[in-house]
Amino acid sequence: MRKIKGVIFDLDGTLIDSMTVWCRVDREFLAENGVTDPPADISEKIKKMTVEQAADHFITRFGLSCTQEQVIRRIEELVRVQYEERIPLKPHVMELLSLLDSRGIPYGIATATYRSLAEAVLRRCGIIGRFRFILADSDYPQGKRFPDIFLGAAERLGAEPGEILVIEDSLHCIETAVSAGFMTVGVYDELSDCDRADIERIADGYFPSLAEVITMISEALI
Repeated sequence: MRKIKGVIFDLDGTLIDSMTVWCRVDREFLAENGVTDPPADISEKIKKMTVEQAADHFITRFGLSCTQEQVIRRIEELVRVQYEERIPLKPHVMELLSLLDSRGIPYGIATATYRSLAEAVLRRCGIIGRFRFILADSDYPQGKRFPDIFLGAAERLGAEPGEILVIEDSLHCIETAVSAGFMTVGVYDELSDCDRADIERIADGYFPSLAEVITMISEALI
């Protein structure tokens, strides 16, 4: 692996154990609106969309009378308590951040979730001040299917894409980062493990936890 001059972290499924919350909230929101038997793959479809795209999908697919803004606001309300009170960091996050700090490597977050929720969970976990930036869909509305959010992060890190490591759990995000020239590693999450073979094929590595990422970065910095 090339010399690492910066790191871009995904949030949900990578730094925090939150993906099952989003699976539940999809169904909870739809049930509130009279959709009691949504398609089995609804969460798989939604996770690849921006917040706005997901709201529009719910409205058109299920014939809801809500506006996009109402859908976005209600889903945020449903998950807020989880981010403010319950969702934990994934194992080894603190050790990984400390390693990067000790080597003077800057890092930030590029997330598809609501900025307010990202800030809430990071603040509760006591690490929000450690990140140089938090970029969210509100900053880059096209989401992670387009490289803009990663390129914006690279600019803030002061390095070229080929000098930056993107740490993600989702295949489509890794595909975007790879196409833009970033180094990438995939990290296991229960809900994205179905894409493991494809992630292993295109990423620079795929690991069962952040502990192995720490080892990889340590060796790359020797």
